[in-house]
Amino acid sequence: MKFKGLIFTLGLFLMPAAALANDTIPANYEAKPCDCKDGERHHMNHKDWQAMMAQREQKLLGWVSQYTPEKKAEWSRVLKEKKDLRTKWMSPDNSAKREQWKKERIAKMEELKKQFELGKITKEEFMRQAHGGKEMGHWKTFHELRIAVDKKDNKQAAILLNQLLEQTKQHNKLMKEKLAK
Repeated sequence: MKFKGLIFTLGLFLMPAAALANDTIPANYEAKPCDCKDGERHHMNHKDWQAMMAQREQKLLGWVSQYTPEKKAEWSRVLKEKKDLRTKWMSPDNSAKREQWKKERIAKMEELKKQFELGKITKEEFMRQAHGGKEMGHWKTFHELRIAVDKKDNKQAAILLNQLLEQTKQHNKLMKEKLAK
């Protein structure tokens, strides 16, 4: 009995080691496109981020048509402006601004980290300041909106859509300020 236990234990340790030793990719391996299903979450591992965001935008516009049809034109304008601002920000013309922004953010994070380690600020203050005062509320609002739609709560969905519209407008304003620097 002890011998069988020993063999079993050795097998547990040796099999993974043998598998790790062969780190080559088989000749018949074929990289497949992402086959994500709606509802499955791949935090930033999705192969086609732009397609995922376009799909999310279409879903959002569908909800707008259903719950707040009077604001569809405003939503379309705000989403188009958001896309245009992102395209401008990511253009080669703004690469110097992006690099400068990145350097400033890294310097700010290092300073905040030092203050936190010295005990001058709390973890909550560190997180708030690290995110520049924004708390990623639009992602939370979108999640709550999805729940309201699933529950078929028309009133809550309309409220959340209006809230998300204001958050998107605020985001656009921040992007304009960033581009104007």
